[in-house]
Amino acid sequence: MTKTDEIASTPLHDLSWWQRSPAERDAEFAALRRDRPRMFVPMGPAEEGGRAKGFWAVTTYEDILEVSRRPEDFSSGLGGTQIFDQPAELREYRGSIIDMDNPEHARLRKIVSRGFTARNLSGLRDEIEDTVSEILDQMSETGEADFVEEFAALLPLRIIDNLLGIPREHEQFILEATNTILGASDSEYIADQSAAGINKAVTAASEALIALLNDLAKDRIADPQDDLISQLVAADDENLTPAEMAKFFILLVGAGNETTRNVISHGLHVLTQHPDQRDLWLSDYEEYATTAIEEMLRWATPVIHFRRTVTRDGVMLGDLELFEGDKVVMWYTSANRDETIFDDPEKFDITRDPNPHVAFGGAGAHFCLGAHLARLELDVAFRMLFERYPDIKTVGEPVRLRSNFLNGIKHLRVEYTPVAK
Repeated sequence: MTKTDEIASTPLHDLSWWQRSPAERDAEFAALRRDRPRMFVPMGPAEEGGRAKGFWAVTTYEDILEVSRRPEDFSSGLGGTQIFDQPAELREYRGSIIDMDNPEHARLRKIVSRGFTARNLSGLRDEIEDTVSEILDQMSETGEADFVEEFAALLPLRIIDNLLGIPREHEQFILEATNTILGASDSEYIADQSAAGINKAVTAASEALIALLNDLAKDRIADPQDDLISQLVAADDENLTPAEMAKFFILLVGAGNETTRNVISHGLHVLTQHPDQRDLWLSDYEEYATTAIEEMLRWATPVIHFRRTVTRDGVMLGDLELFEGDKVVMWYTSANRDETIFDDPEKFDITRDPNPHVAFGGAGAHFCLGAHLARLELDVAFRMLFERYPDIKTVGEPVRLRSNFLNGIKHLRVEYTPVAK
């Protein structure tokens, strides 16, 4: 048995393993990259006929890029993009472009990319600045706050709602629904952690979000407005159907809200832990903004993994032979600490350049459409946050999401000197 064929001793699918400290997990991933970069992780007894049930854990940067670049061999549309196959009823609600292969993926991506070009997003800076200012005005005047609840979770969600043209009255409902869907493995969001309890809660939240977006899409088809929903469902060119728009919305509020909010939270915390890096950035914000944001993205790696499914027998990944139906899970959190790519990867360095992280996924058809928007939000958020509260710092340890999919922070206490109003 070769190194790539060894069976896992690290239970990457076990949520209890993910409750270990980040340093412990990073050390285990470093050992995997060194000794077992392509490791089989069993999940239960073998299937009928003796086929092993489980997945191949891919942990090196180069392997993850290789899988990402070969959608003809590694499919996104066969069972979903997370470790476990999504139940059919959930795929009905959540099956968006992220879980598709060509030609369906190419068609939908071409449509939704209208609103996410660098040119289109460049005009959003003023709106994002207004949104950040509004949220900062509403932060606690006591000088203490839950940074996630009062800033990080609100900002990307409010920007997406404004971009789409969703009335503010729906904000709290959307926040709670997305917490349920993307935080499904955490008892704070779904008390009943049985499979039936999770499916029931996620289905209900998904149905409610889809109903809201269906109604809004139909309204825009009848009466187009100056918003992204109208661009996607009522343009002169090919459009999304209301059902496709609703599924895309679930992806958008997940990718655009959850991931950006977690980079903001992780970013402030790591800057607090490394005051020399914080002071360097504040000495000349514009000089270091680009590299600092890229380093926060690498450090946080908000999406921990994505899965692909092998499309045919005889697919090779390095010296590993794979067979139709094999699951291959790409561990982005490991790739972003790969010492063959990043010098001193455990060091947080806002001047790191180059920084070819995979926080937005590997190269290929599924590279994140929202990368430009996320970077813009992070730039504006930290600039204005430090202008308003230059001494803001996190206190204590973050309360982390129980998940092996999102590197989430649920709560993060901060202290700052309030500004007289």
